[in-house]
Amino acid sequence: MSIKSKEVDDDVPLLSSAKFHHQEWSKIVNDLNANYPSGLSDKQVNNRLQKNGYNEVNPKVIPKWLIFLRQFHNVIVYILVVAALLTLFMQHYTDSVVIALVVLINALIGYLQEVNASNALDKIKTMLSVEATVIRDGERFDVPARELVPGDLVYLEAGDNVPADLRIIDADNLRIQESSLTGEADSVLKNESILSEHVPLAERSNMAYASTAVTNGSATGIVVNTGVHSQIGQISQSVADVSDKKSPLTRELDSLGHGISWLIIVVAIVMFALGWFFKIYDISTLIMAIIAMIVGAMPEGLPAATSIILATGVQKLTKKNAIVKTLPAAETLGAIDIIASDKTGTLTKNEMTIQDIVVGDNHYTVTGTGYEPDGDIFLGNKLVDATQDKNLEMFLTMGHQANDTFLTEEAGIWTINGEPTDAAFLSAYYKAFGQKVPKLKELDRIPFDSDYRYMARLVENKHQQRFVAIKGAPDRLFTLARKDLNFDYEYWTKVSAKFAKSGKRVIAVGYVDVDSDTSEVLHETLAAEGVTFLGLAAIIDPPRPEVVDAISDMREAGIRIKMITGDSPDTAKAIAQQLGLADQIEAVTGSEVEAMTDDQLAKVVTNYDVFARTTPQDKLRIISAYQANGLVTAMTGDGVNDAPALKKADIGVAMGIKGTDVAKDSADMVLANDDFSTIKVAIEQGRRLYDNIRKTILYLLPTSFAEGLIVVFSILLRQPMPLTATQLLWINLVSALTLQLAFIFEPAEPGLMKRPPRKTTAKLMRRYDVFQMVYVSVIIAAVALVVFEHLDDITGFAVASTMAVNILIFGKIFYMFNIRTAAPALSKTFWTNPMAFVAIGTMIILQLLFTYVPFMQGVFSTAALSLSDWSFIILTGLIVLIVTELDKYRRMIVKR
Repeated sequence: MSIKSKEVDDDVPLLSSAKFHHQEWSKIVNDLNANYPSGLSDKQVNNRLQKNGYNEVNPKVIPKWLIFLRQFHNVIVYILVVAALLTLFMQHYTDSVVIALVVLINALIGYLQEVNASNALDKIKTMLSVEATVIRDGERFDVPARELVPGDLVYLEAGDNVPADLRIIDADNLRIQESSLTGEADSVLKNESILSEHVPLAERSNMAYASTAVTNGSATGIVVNTGVHSQIGQISQSVADVSDKKSPLTRELDSLGHGISWLIIVVAIVMFALGWFFKIYDISTLIMAIIAMIVGAMPEGLPAATSIILATGVQKLTKKNAIVKTLPAAETLGAIDIIASDKTGTLTKNEMTIQDIVVGDNHYTVTGTGYEPDGDIFLGNKLVDATQDKNLEMFLTMGHQANDTFLTEEAGIWTINGEPTDAAFLSAYYKAFGQKVPKLKELDRIPFDSDYRYMARLVENKHQQRFVAIKGAPDRLFTLARKDLNFDYEYWTKVSAKFAKSGKRVIAVGYVDVDSDTSEVLHETLAAEGVTFLGLAAIIDPPRPEVVDAISDMREAGIRIKMITGDSPDTAKAIAQQLGLADQIEAVTGSEVEAMTDDQLAKVVTNYDVFARTTPQDKLRIISAYQANGLVTAMTGDGVNDAPALKKADIGVAMGIKGTDVAKDSADMVLANDDFSTIKVAIEQGRRLYDNIRKTILYLLPTSFAEGLIVVFSILLRQPMPLTATQLLWINLVSALTLQLAFIFEPAEPGLMKRPPRKTTAKLMRRYDVFQMVYVSVIIAAVALVVFEHLDDITGFAVASTMAVNILIFGKIFYMFNIRTAAPALSKTFWTNPMAFVAIGTMIILQLLFTYVPFMQGVFSTAALSLSDWSFIILTGLIVLIVTELDKYRRMIVKR
């Protein structure tokens, strides 16, 4: 057959990728103005390269200097920069340096997080094939894959990576491994037949997609899409189009920071206006008082405190095989409502395993999962010795022989070279007989063929007896076995259908006795002589054993697990039932998802537990639909097809061992051990981190506001400033280095994983928290101010100011005991965080240095205090603890 191109090639139409599998390849050749079988001319190739561009993916890179500058785009930073400039202008250099350092450190933390973020687009680019074998001007030769154009004829053979999206023109036993794109564990058999229009991607047997790998056979195909228009290119575009999301905590902190910042600015403006109008201080003193108020009240330590808490949480998770790439992601784990998970390689082992064997009337069950030959065979509840069961021994031996796959162990890990289904038979044989290979000599074989759908192997035993071992699709072997009058066709058809309905792959096994002089095996011989049928094996990619318990625990914590897979609905539902995903499994297909609008999908998405036969775009829409319902959504996966959804999700989780580089770079967290149950540990850690960050905020704000209130009260009362700006900076600095860090080590509250996930509408500070923040701030500030006013005339400014500073510090110390736990401060939880006492001890030592060391007295205008002064300071701190504990007790009574 020869199809000539048109004379004019300047206007090659853009064809819909959804229709290639539904069209005759000859029509596609004609539509793309290609020649068959001679291929495109050099002139056509050059024209199309100019029009379509190269067959590659070019991600846009954000300059690192721009990433760094973006870290300063924050209201708190703006205010602190202005304060630093003002103090610099007024020659208060110490204040300027301290404020500038705080701003710079926070910017560096944010910059490092972003620079270490995803480079998934680069990894996608490297997945595209380097070279391709093309047919142009009647000659076959290799060209750089980036130079392929629509209409090119490409030749594929075993070992090649598919260089672009192809419509198959002719195929010879072509099999392609597409698991990274579709989630299918086995290689897919390809042909050139026309398919119905709505066949999902995973079942398009007449298409070959860029980045997949040819495992068997050869074929010729016509390029239909290149670069960003290919399936892998569309995934790349989807990854690029997904905007970087903010974690729930980041959004809450941003909102809180904006609110507090504007409140402080308004108060500062009002105080400046009052001070200037009433001439309370001279302008220089007034400006420094306002700067002191802003620096004292501004929670500049909040970003650093939360970052440190998150960083230590990330370190703990790393030790537990959960590598978190961005700090906010560690906390987001604790807010998860939905975990949408890929099936193959995530919930399952991605290692095909024989679970059932039927030989005659006997139904055997096989234990053990994956390729590792560790398991037993049972008949009912009785352990079977396969060496004493001749029919079972024959079945396993023939399954072992009708095989061209190798199963090997290296460093305790079992891997295969070949087809997963074949490996399942090898593993089952080794479970029964150990790793003793049958002493049989191969004479000839028929590889698996798309037309016949079985493989056969001619072997000879030590007695020079020859036979053919055969394994393949049940319907094909049933046909060959019907020559045997004892073969019960109806019985075996029902058994096969029952397994298939439960989502298992069914393989039939048989053999043929042949003459001792037979030297080759032919399809015609098998069809003429028939096959002695031995039985059926039911194979499945089994659930990971640890996943079942993890899902049960997460469901108890109010987290719902959803399966999104490219596999068939029956298989997916069967796995979902074994995993215990829900009490009643509801499934929907990708085709049905595609038929819905985004609004329709959002309304019904929570009703389903399994999404089968999905494309990468389906996965992206499903994640978006959950998020549209206000649900914090995690996505787990390991394939290229998971990358857009991994990036779109509130937190993407990739497998570290079997996951593709694209999936790992798109994700926020990587499971180093590929253990789904690690997510449960991470969620518990995330909830603890959120609790500790919330405690830090509830602790930090009242004590910071107390410092600002002292300045406000002084201006309103027209009294001398009790504290200098350097003293306020000292308070903030030593608190950040000691007391605030104690919350890093605060253990989890009891019943943490019994709580439902927090709602996305939940606030870091509730209405009552604001009330407590106000009264604690007022108590600490008022006591410090009253003491200062009382002592100022008696002892002088230095002693009175030193007393005020230490009253603020000890108010912070005693208030920490109240905030540390929801239980009463003086309970068994008092000793659960030893680091709190280390922090308090360090703080007290620093305050003694601050109070008594001459150098410190000169810098901070302090003076030595008497023992009675310290007793009074401790007493004022106790007032804060007593009031807040009485309030806590009142709230506990009300809740009961």
